[in-house]
Amino acid sequence: MQNRDDFILIDEFIEGDAKAFGVLVERYKRKIYMTAYRILGNHEDADDITQEVILKMYSSLSTFRKESSIFTWLYKITTNLSLNELKRKKIKNFFSLDAVTDYFADEKTSSPESKLGEKELSSKIQDAINKLPEKQRVVFTLRFYEELPYEEISKIVGTSVGALKANYFHAFNKMVKELKNVV
Repeated sequence: MQNRDDFILIDEFIEGDAKAFGVLVERYKRKIYMTAYRILGNHEDADDITQEVILKMYSSLSTFRKESSIFTWLYKITTNLSLNELKRKKIKNFFSLDAVTDYFADEKTSSPESKLGEKELSSKIQDAINKLPEKQRVVFTLRFYEELPYEEISKIVGTSVGALKANYFHAFNKMVKELKNVV
């Protein structure tokens, strides 16, 4: 069931197969969470947004028009809800990646010293991401971490490909400048 096409799963869900919805949730929940986390900077808000996206997906899947991939649709919802949350809370301070590292880390795979170094580096990277303006932060996250093509990001954020490339270029250069003494 995991390898079936998303559109087939959507059709099965609309016909009453709850397991099909579960497969879609399992397929995308980590990506939704990571996108929200990179935009918002903390576990609690990202977890809330993930739940909100899943609820919205559940209630709106029957009206999904299949004009884009479900992947694009979910990222657009995630990005919009995350940006709304940023605006609502007016987040201006810095966060670390400790929560996300703990959330997904396998405790048996690395030494305590290695984990400490990874957490420190993750924290510095997240600090640098949080210094980016909102639009650059979103574009950087979707392009660098999620490896989405500019055309897909354009659909998600509603900006031209040229503007996205410029935003990514500026964000990437700011990240390099910010992290040049760290690595």
